Amino acid sequence: MVRIGIAGIGFMGMIHYLAARRVEGAQVVALCSRDPKKLAGDWTGIQGNFGPRGTQMDLTGLTRYDDFAKMLADPQVDLVDLCVPSDLHGRMAIQALRAGKPVLVEKPIALTLAEADAMVATAQEAGQPLLVAHVLPFLPEFAYALEAVQSGRYGRLRAAHFTRVIAQPDWSSGIADPSRSGGPAIDLHIHDTHFVSLLCGVPRAVHSRGVIENGAVVHLTTQYLYETPNLAVSCVAGALCQSGRPFTHGFEVYLDEATIAFEFANLGGQGHVAMPLSVIRPDGTVERPDLGSGDPVDGFVRELSAATAALAAGRPAPPLSGPLARQALGLCFAEIDSVRTGRVVELA
Repeated sequence: MVRIGIAGIGFMGMIHYLAARRVEGAQVVALCSRDPKKLAGDWTGIQGNFGPRGTQMDLTGLTRYDDFAKMLADPQVDLVDLCVPSDLHGRMAIQALRAGKPVLVEKPIALTLAEADAMVATAQEAGQPLLVAHVLPFLPEFAYALEAVQSGRYGRLRAAHFTRVIAQPDWSSGIADPSRSGGPAIDLHIHDTHFVSLLCGVPRAVHSRGVIENGAVVHLTTQYLYETPNLAVSCVAGALCQSGRPFTHGFEVYLDEATIAFEFANLGGQGHVAMPLSVIRPDGTVERPDLGSGDPVDGFVRELSAATAALAAGRPAPPLSGPLARQALGLCFAEIDSVRTGRVVELA
């Protein structure tokens, strides 16, 4: 049994808590928050752009801390799950790793490459796993596309395009503040740079155009440039949409023997699957794979299952790799640089 201590009870902390209760071989044993109301179970003020709103929670049996150092000293905690604001990821992850605790930290790994490098180095020095919670590979549509490409089931990958666009976030002051979240080009778009690296490989360079507001890149379009000249990969991401369409994401992946397409949006307050996951074959037939319940928390259940199974078995969890998460952050910064300069930016 992997015993989890969750630090941070905001929207993502709540989602991790709800997901962890459904993970076989894992149990949440401790919570840490500076908010006494949340430690008492009043989560009614929590909301996000998907999934359930917070309610009054029965936290009976859980050890509750208002001091992170005290949770780190708890021998009952096997895994520290950091769901705190992004600007705290580096400091708190390093603190936990040095205390001898494995860490699962929400994306992005950090807000600077220096912090990300320090986290990866500290994990190596401490001999503790550093896992970064990028959920996209565990969402059923994205997991299907990833498996299809990696297995070669439909032949070579020829091209891919990704979309991730939101309205200006208003459910969290931390997310809305670029100094705390990194802004849309990091907090939002890092989902795409991480998945692009998994699906297509790490590009050699990027060429981006974008929109800058108050010094932050809030929308961008990127071409990912590979050594292979016949691989065309692109993405549109940002936070310029109007509030009636607060979230949309999707992809089209072009292979020799299939096109795999998917698009979901929240439109007018209702979830809307504009394109169910579809495998379009050369003979004109369209296959619609069975993806299960459609509960948005399911992906986090699979993500936490992968993390706890890897920890219990003492093996890596490649989609949650710290170095891969650092690479995804580096891609975001390269794209921001390309937007600001108008130039192709080579990856370091």
